[in-house]
Amino acid sequence: MDKKLKDFQNWIDTYSSALLNRAFYLLSNREDAEDIVQDVFVAAFDSYDSFKGESSPKTWLMNILKFKIADFYRKKYKYSGDIKLNHFFNNEGFWKEDNVIGEWQNTEENLLDNTVFNDVFSDCLEQLPSKWLITFKLYYLEEKKSDIICQDMGISTTNLWKMLQRSRLHLRECLEFNWFKM
Repeated sequence: MDKKLKDFQNWIDTYSSALLNRAFYLLSNREDAEDIVQDVFVAAFDSYDSFKGESSPKTWLMNILKFKIADFYRKKYKYSGDIKLNHFFNNEGFWKEDNVIGEWQNTEENLLDNTVFNDVFSDCLEQLPSKWLITFKLYYLEEKKSDIICQDMGISTTNLWKMLQRSRLHLRECLEFNWFKM
């Protein structure tokens, strides 16, 4: 077995789990995450000769994963359907409810340590329209800068901030209904 195949098999055995976990965290879909990780290894195999060893193989593979996920979101964003705003706004563009933001009674200090809350939060995230979910994950979970997201998605800064604002409002309403008023 030549060095390339030996190294590559070792990378698959060693880094598949970490890549899959990261991809699943960013995509929230197991099948998409598995497909992306396969694409990462195909791209890594094709460009093996360009790996100079200046970083660890894991860092190199994670970097490929980052670009594959950006491509995935770019394609999904570009081809997803229209966003329906009628949940929050009437036909004239005004808020349906004046009391959009209610008071939360936080009984726990570290909600993110609560697995039941995390499940509810994940369910609320998945209810977001795909365009909102993509920008939300890129901005808050992957911590990309707004100008990079706008460039990658081909949207204006104003559009990004509106999507993030509407995502937060939807998440807040979902959490109020499914967690705080339980």
